[in-house]
This record gives sequence, structure tokens and C-alpha cells, in this order.
Amino acid sequence: MTTVFGVDIGGSGIKGAPVDLERGELTEERYKVLTPHPASPEAVADAVCEVVRHFGHQGPVGLTFPGVVVDGRTRTAANVAKDWIGRDAQGLFRQTLGLPATVLNDADAAGLAEITYGAGRDQDGVVLVLTFGTGIGSGLFVDGVLVPNTELGHLELRGKDAERRASSAAKERHELSWSEWAVRVDEYLDLVDRLFAPRLIVIGGGVSRKHDKFLPLLKEREARVVPARLRNDAGIVGAAMAAAKSG
Repeated sequence: MTTVFGVDIGGSGIKGAPVDLERGELTEERYKVLTPHPASPEAVADAVCEVVRHFGHQGPVGLTFPGVVVDGRTRTAANVAKDWIGRDAQGLFRQTLGLPATVLNDADAAGLAEITYGAGRDQDGVVLVLTFGTGIGSGLFVDGVLVPNTELGHLELRGKDAERRASSAAKERHELSWSEWAVRVDEYLDLVDRLFAPRLIVIGGGVSRKHDKFLPLLKEREARVVPARLRNDAGIVGAAMAAAKSG
């Protein structure tokens, strides 16, 4: 069994667990701490340390980040402190943890897990993995190959970032019913449908565990719309995959 550690850093929580990469599953129940506010680089790194040390893990660690990540540097920071912009996040985590660390975009990580082990497995053509949570993350794949850092939650919808209208945080903020929220999700899916014409759309993030509440309310479209098979563990699994690939 090949076990690597994955950490999923979100706008509201930081969660991690050891991952069996042969099966694409967590080997122990994940451990979660609240994302510090403000979510500065140093405060988040300390929280990540707490998660990793909870398991006594020694070895490579993969970490997701809610923003654009290029060569270990964080270029945007939508739902965390702006101090992240331009930071060598990979270097920060390696130094704080004292372990090999690999950082990638959070929705890219979730997408990699779903394409490898989950709902997108063996699907050719364009596949879009969307994570609905504090924001909306996106993983875009063409014949199984990732187009990194798409950040489609920041597409403009009705004059503002789409995630301001259609994320699951927006549902809570505006106290929307499932049917009211489904209308907003449909509007967002229409937008990405027009731009990318995906064959398959995989809905992930925390809300995916309640997919039966809203997926049946969405309208029929060319793309198949399905729930993430790994649910909200996909980011952890994808982060571990990235750490293993980096060696």
C-alpha cells in the first residue's frame, strides 16, 4: 500500500488525512481544524502543522490552496489573506513542516482525484469538475489531461464573481432554499456550458454529500451532471497524488 498525506486548505476549514493511492481512499478518518482568521500564510502554515502532527506523519505532504498556484507560488487569494499573493507557499510549508511539500490549486486537486478514481474516470473529451463551497473552484480536463488554475468561479455573472451568487456559501448567506439555489447553479452551469461545452460536469465540494437535494432540480443539458464520487475527500486525495508525483 502506497500511503501519502494530503491536506485540503479551504476558506473555512483545513482538513487532512493519510491516503492510500492504490485505492484513492483515506486510510484514517480525516482531521479538521478551522481556517484561522485572518488566514495569513504563517497562521495557515501553523494550522497545517497541527493537522499533519495529529497523525504523526513523516514523509511527503501534498497541499491544496484556494487560488492560482504556479511552481509552488500562490498568485491569487480569493478567500484567504492577500499576503498569500506572490508567496513561495511551497517553501513556507516545507520550512514549517520540515517535510517535503507540494502545493496545487484546490479544485485541480479534487479534479485529479475524480478523474483518476471517481466520477470522471475513463471519460474522454472535456470534463469540468466544480467544487461548491466558500467559493466555486474548477478543474478543467481534456481527454484526462488537466488545464491548471482555471478559477472559473471568478467568471462574471450578473456583474459580479459567479461564486458570489452560486457558491454554497452564497446559499447560506442569502438563506436560499434548495430550489432557489438550483436556479443560480443552473445559470452558472449555462455560462460554463457555453464557454467550454463539456461532456461531463462533476459537482464536488462539501455540498456534494447533499447532491440529492439539488441535482434533480437542475435542468436537462447536453453535459451529464453528476456528483463527485469522492465527495469532499477529493481534495485530500488529489493533494496526496501531487505529493507522490513530486517524489
